[in-house]
Amino acid sequence: MKGTAYEITQHVAQTAKEFARQHIKPYVMEWDEAQTFPADLFREMGKLGMMGVLVPEIYGGSGLTYFDYKTIIEEIAKVCGSIGLSVAAHNSLCTGHILQFGNEAQKHKYLPALASGEHIGAWGLTEPGTGSDAGNMKCTAVKDGDEWVLNGTKCWITHGISGNVAVVLARTGEPRTPRNCTAFIIEKGTPGFSGGKKENKLGMRASETAEIIFENCRIPEENQLGEVGDGFHQAMKVLDGGRISIASLSLGIAKGACQAAIQYAKERHQFDQPIANFQGISFKLADMATEIEAADLLTLQACELKEKGLPMTKQAAMAKYYASEVAVKVANEAVQVFGGYGYTKDFPVEKFYRDAKLCTIGEGTSEIQKLVIAREVLK
Repeated sequence: MKGTAYEITQHVAQTAKEFARQHIKPYVMEWDEAQTFPADLFREMGKLGMMGVLVPEIYGGSGLTYFDYKTIIEEIAKVCGSIGLSVAAHNSLCTGHILQFGNEAQKHKYLPALASGEHIGAWGLTEPGTGSDAGNMKCTAVKDGDEWVLNGTKCWITHGISGNVAVVLARTGEPRTPRNCTAFIIEKGTPGFSGGKKENKLGMRASETAEIIFENCRIPEENQLGEVGDGFHQAMKVLDGGRISIASLSLGIAKGACQAAIQYAKERHQFDQPIANFQGISFKLADMATEIEAADLLTLQACELKEKGLPMTKQAAMAKYYASEVAVKVANEAVQVFGGYGYTKDFPVEKFYRDAKLCTIGEGTSEIQKLVIAREVLK
C-alpha cells in the first residue's frame, strides 16, 4: 500500500468501515442472540489484511502501523464489539506473541496462516484459580526428553474451541518462584489438547470464549517460545500492546454508542422539538464527546510510543483504563438518551451497553491498570 502514513490510515479506515457495513452489520443481532462465532468472516477479513495487521510482509502480513491497527479495531467495534474483540485477541495476543518472541522458523511456520485468517489464534494465560495471580498457575509443562508434557486448564480463552493455533503459558518451575513460567505454541488436533466449556456471556456474545484443557499433551521442544522461564516477561510485553487494542475496542464501542445517541437525539421529538434541543440531553452528549476525545488522545499517545519502540507501559495502561471506563459510561448514557427504546434490542445501544463492560475486565481489570500506573508513577 502506497501513500503517506495519513493516507494509508484513511484508506485502512474506509476499508474497515465498508467491510463492517456490508459483512457485519446485517448479522450483528443474529450472531449475538445465538452466540454464533462467525469463523468464515475472519477468513474474509484475512484477505483484506486485517488478521495480520502488524505482521511484516515477509511473513505474509500487512506490515501496517499501530495507528492502522487502532483504526481497524475501532471501525469494526463501532458496529460490533464482539468482532472487534476477536480481531484484537487474534492480532495482539496469539499472533503478536509469536511475532515478538518466536524464532525465525516459528514465525515462518505459523504467521502466514494466522495473518491470512486461514488459522485463528488463541492465547492462554488465565486459569480458573489464577487470574491476575499468574505466578501461581496450576497448568504445568514438564520436560520429557525432547518433548514437553502439559497438564491443566485455562479459562476465558478467546477462540478456545475454534482456534487453530494457541500460545499457552504454563508453569515450568515451582509456584511463586521467579522465572517459573514458559510459553508454548500448540496446534489444534494435538493429542491431549481440547476445547472445554463455552461461556454464556452478558456481552461480546459472538466472540467465542471457552476453556482449553491439557491432558498429558505432548508437544515438541521446537514449540517452546523463547527461553525456559521467560514466559511471564513475554506475557507482560504482549499485554502492553494488547492494552492498546482494548483501548481501541473501547473507543469503537464508545463512538458507536455516541453516534447512535446523537442521531436519535436529533430525530426524536418531544414537546414539538428534537430532544437534542434540551439541555439535559445536549450536556450528556457534550460530556460523552469530550471523554471520548480524551480517551482517543491517550490511545494515540500509546500508539506513537509503541511505533517508536519507546517504553509505553504506563501510557498503554492509562489508555486501556480510561478508554474502557469511558466506554461503559458513554454506553450507559446512550441508553439513557434513548429512554425506553434504549432498553430494547430494536436499537443498537443496549448491545453497546452489554459489550462495553468486558473492556474494563479483559486483558487486566481497571484495578490492575491502576496498579501498573501507580508503579510507573512511583518509580
